Amino acid sequence: MVIAMVASCTDTRAPDDPFAPGVDPDGPVIDEIAVGNRLMAAGEYELAMESFTRAALTEGMTPQILTSLGTANLGLRRIGQAEPLLRRAVEDDPDWPVAWNNLGVFLMETGEYAEASQVFRRAFALDNGESDAIRDNLRLALAKMENPVNNTPKEQEFKLEQRGNGQFVLRKNPATEAEQ
Repeated sequence: MVIAMVASCTDTRAPDDPFAPGVDPDGPVIDEIAVGNRLMAAGEYELAMESFTRAALTEGMTPQILTSLGTANLGLRRIGQAEPLLRRAVEDDPDWPVAWNNLGVFLMETGEYAEASQVFRRAFALDNGESDAIRDNLRLALAKMENPVNNTPKEQEFKLEQRGNGQFVLRKNPATEAEQ
């Protein structure tokens, strides 16, 4: 009986097992989009893209995933890869204000202020004016469009800031503000 008690207290795993534990197919499902959004908020755009890609494998290329991938590419300054993803997202779901907002952020980054203001107006209308992030982005686009003389390269350095639910707003880069 003592031997049975001692045997039940011992660890059956091999010490220093180099392999990770196996995958539990009945375990909890991870929301890859939520993980990707958290990574985006932390500035880990490459890891966020991997998370969004895993989400695309299970959910398909939904407008939300297209927008997320496009915004992650924008964060990595991959302008050529971001644009088609963001434009496809607004084509696939033309009534989703987040996709329009993120396309507008892309257009602001590329200096297309007139088109960006139109895109932000559409996002603002679709959102019924409820989003502060879209309103702020629209104001910035209109200011840049109305006063192109004041658009120095230093003032055009922006940082993506997440406002929730995959929606982003442009903020001046803190390093740029310190230089001014």
